[in-house]
Amino acid sequence: MYVLLVASAFNSLTQRVHAELRDHGHRVAVELALPGTDLAAAVRRHEPDLVLAPMLKTAVPREVWAARTCLIVHPGPVGDRGPSSVDRAVQDGETRWGVTVLQADAEMDAGDVWACVECPVPEVGKSDLYRGEIADAALEAVLLAVRRFASGTHTPTPQDGGAARTRPYLRQEERRIDWAADPTERVLRLLRAADAQPGVRDELLGGDWYLHGGRPVHPDDGLRGRPGALLATRAGAVCRATVDGAVWIPELRARRVPGGPAPLKLPATLALGDRLPPLPELPADPEVAAAGRTWSDIGYREEGRTGFLTFSFTGGAMSTERCRRLLDAYRTACTRPTSVLVLGGARDFFSNGIHLGVIEAAADPAEESWANINAMNDLVEAVLTTTDRLVVAALGGNAAAGGAMLALAADEVWCRAGAVLNPHYRLMGLHGSEYWTYTLPRRVGAEAAERLTGEALPVSAEAALRLGLADRTLACPPGDFAAETARLAAELAARPATRTRIAAKKARRDLDEAVRPLASYREAELALMHRTFFDPEAPYHALRRAFVRKEAPAGTPPHLVRAAQARPVPAQPPRPRAVTGSAVQDAASGAAGC
Repeated sequence: MYVLLVASAFNSLTQRVHAELRDHGHRVAVELALPGTDLAAAVRRHEPDLVLAPMLKTAVPREVWAARTCLIVHPGPVGDRGPSSVDRAVQDGETRWGVTVLQADAEMDAGDVWACVECPVPEVGKSDLYRGEIADAALEAVLLAVRRFASGTHTPTPQDGGAARTRPYLRQEERRIDWAADPTERVLRLLRAADAQPGVRDELLGGDWYLHGGRPVHPDDGLRGRPGALLATRAGAVCRATVDGAVWIPELRARRVPGGPAPLKLPATLALGDRLPPLPELPADPEVAAAGRTWSDIGYREEGRTGFLTFSFTGGAMSTERCRRLLDAYRTACTRPTSVLVLGGARDFFSNGIHLGVIEAAADPAEESWANINAMNDLVEAVLTTTDRLVVAALGGNAAAGGAMLALAADEVWCRAGAVLNPHYRLMGLHGSEYWTYTLPRRVGAEAAERLTGEALPVSAEAALRLGLADRTLACPPGDFAAETARLAAELAARPATRTRIAAKKARRDLDEAVRPLASYREAELALMHRTFFDPEAPYHALRRAFVRKEAPAGTPPHLVRAAQARPVPAQPPRPRAVTGSAVQDAASGAAGC
């Protein structure tokens, strides 16, 4: 079928729906429902078989849903209505939630139900939940609804209006933290329910701020103080005392000044700048962090002959400082007596490359861009030149741009089945670096590399497997990915053939170096990047500014409108795929009764 996706933004869920519908053989295009857009005219122009809205903040015009079937993906169970469904699920401490695919109608979220799927709600941030369990349930529901629509025989189920619950937008008044009274558990729920957007509005050090994200402070850290007071810093985050403990707050965003530009969401210590009083910086021991006895964005642990270097950076963004800390941790991990080193393995983002927010906030964005891309390259080079063990990149979530290329530097790439890859740079006006001109063609061939970087479309984990971008997909819930990765890595380390593979890896690296040194790839890539960074008229600067300040585009980007003409991913010989028992059970029971 020809499916037109209508969305307020090409966000993570819309990208995943786009990628997986293409995997199922559908032609897919996108129209963004932007202010001033004549959505009805856009739909008429496409003449799709089905209109599907994975993430829509506005009502579908009557002339659209009255003329053709239009399905809405609502991130809540049947009967839930309103614009803050996931926020409220997290803030209210729900343990089960769901996704409903319903038909657009005169009343928002009240249409007939085409599919619904339940999911668990773990104690994670709203955005992590949305990209993980919510997205898994949404894709299951979307694919079921599309199959039912294509059959031409399915009749959707009307909702029971008496059982519906309509709740308004979750305003800041309901999100407010009372530092003098709220226990840590409630503070964490409030922060997690607003983590990426909109944040929790609060006063701090004489200023108005939005607090983004929250991490628990482990009792072993011994951090206590006057409720609301700042106690310490760690890796850009600030520690703030509660009545019965403390929380780490990774990011802050200043309140917008009327008529001024949208403020940036930044690491908390960078955002506070000179306001920040002298506080102890408490670096975490990576092994203690990996054991869950303290919070840190980098951790390391070992199990037998396998090392696990985990990292989880907010938004997947890797600033110069984060790259350097991760490189230090990587070099230390490479001194350990392991034969397999797993890089990543946490749920949610793997990496999205350089930190555009920190770059935009810098006194000289060109110089910071240059420092950041060189720090990323140093990290990628360290992975590429590791020849005494196998390196596995474990992608529990999405990866894009330089973050995707970081994964390709490893010997094997394992993706959770729900991960989405965006292995391209051009939408930010960049040629890209991170040695992609070496690693990407080596994995997928020159023609596919050119297509991936030129089309600039999202790639599902299964498509990545077929292309050769990935070597294994793990069909497991987000919370099981780390354990499944550990199990498979232990098996890899125990194989007699692994020692032979390590020797062959070194021989190939030596041969490749003799043909063309890695340094020459880096030099050629960076020459183009330098030209862009230091050209004030280069589109990169305006594109970066628009991205970090959440400026809406003037219209739907042409590459999304043309996406229906993009070639499908060609079939490749099957590669190993791990399916967990829990995944099979969830798949069998998720859509029951809907």
